[in-house]
Amino acid sequence: MIGRAAKVGHVTRRVLRSSICLGFAACAGFAATAAVSLAASAALAESLPEALAKAYQTNPQLNAERARQRATDENVPQALAGYRPQIIATLSAGLQAVRNLLPDNTFQSATLKPWIIGVTVSQTLFNGFKTANSVRVAELQVQSGREALRNVGQGVLLDAVTAYTNVLANQSLVEAQRSNVAFLRETVGITQKRLNAGDVTPTDTAQAEARLSRGLADLNAAEINLAISQATYTQVIGNPPGQLRSAEAVDGYLPHSREDAIGLAAKENPAVTAAGFDVDVASTTIRVAESSLLPTITLQGNASHSSDADPSLTTFRTDQASVTAQMNAPIYDGGTAASQTRQAKELTAQSRQVLDHVRSQARTAAIGAWVANEGAKIAVAASESEVRAATVALQGVSKEAAGGQRTTVDVLNSQADLISAKARLIGAQRDRVIASYTLLSAIGRLDVKTLSLNTPDYLPELHYHQVRDAWHGLRTPSGQ
Repeated sequence: MIGRAAKVGHVTRRVLRSSICLGFAACAGFAATAAVSLAASAALAESLPEALAKAYQTNPQLNAERARQRATDENVPQALAGYRPQIIATLSAGLQAVRNLLPDNTFQSATLKPWIIGVTVSQTLFNGFKTANSVRVAELQVQSGREALRNVGQGVLLDAVTAYTNVLANQSLVEAQRSNVAFLRETVGITQKRLNAGDVTPTDTAQAEARLSRGLADLNAAEINLAISQATYTQVIGNPPGQLRSAEAVDGYLPHSREDAIGLAAKENPAVTAAGFDVDVASTTIRVAESSLLPTITLQGNASHSSDADPSLTTFRTDQASVTAQMNAPIYDGGTAASQTRQAKELTAQSRQVLDHVRSQARTAAIGAWVANEGAKIAVAASESEVRAATVALQGVSKEAAGGQRTTVDVLNSQADLISAKARLIGAQRDRVIASYTLLSAIGRLDVKTLSLNTPDYLPELHYHQVRDAWHGLRTPSGQ
């Protein structure tokens, strides 16, 4: 028994050393894939900031939101058009047959070719401040849209962080499962040889083979998850993942207390600021609706030249010019303007309730993100302790098995405990990074400027100033 136990211990220790070596590579979490690569490949590995910069530049969801914001910018020049004159040119031509009865009972007939050319210029002088308030509404819509764009940008960057860390975690899990399979394969081979030698029973072999089958299934599941995470990475970042560097939490940009996080979220979260601008839009819309109850004053100038347009045949050419001022004062429109005003007031009340709800959601999200980030720190520390303890336990079980005090299944169970601990550590490290970025997003600071990403920041105000005072032109500033 002692000799047989010594043989088992020798084999177990040899396999164990290989397993532990590979296992610690997986325990390194996100640094594992860089550690097992060649130096040249490591030098070309993509970092998380680089991936975030690519996503910020190429993500279709974010680019679509930028296009939406550029379209929203056009509301301002459309509203400003109310201050500008309207010029209309007219031209008409045709054939006209004329047959006039004269006082002496004779007929006068002719075939005319009348044509008229004219121009009309209209200028609104007063419309109940409708234009001024419409411009204000459009400008507030632009401000709200910018905050919505910022919110989408934060979501895309957080999706990119999640996609990046998922690939890293799944790569580490695949490596851990491969080392586990290698350990189990060698264990099955040794157990089979010892069975042939009569040192163990078929039960030991069956137990080892069962664990190998489970390990292969776990490896297959890990490879499937890796493939899915790689596809998601390609969708969010814009290119398939290659060699990735380790990812770090962004604790340096985070608030120092839970109360600070709640306060920043209530003031700087883009969903809150966008809802605040929406309240201003709704309240200004009330004044736009009320403008329909006030008089409108317009000034109109006309100039025209006509030829052969007089069917009496007494005039062949006519030149006309006029300037007319007109005031229209509504008396009763069936209640339309009053209804629109009441409607705008109700929508304003709704927008205020939405603002309160969004602010409450932001506070709740900040609390959740803060707690999750703090919990992730504890989870990483606990998982690291678990891995260290599981490693020591496996070494001890191996030594005890060498002395005949433990069986093959004890070693297999200890190995399974270590692999599970490594998986939890890898997941905790991933959650730690995501939680820190989630908290940064909750307080409204997950952006290019805060993270100092190596990419130009998209400035929506640039397009706004390009089109705000444009009086004409069909092409966009980008040349479309």
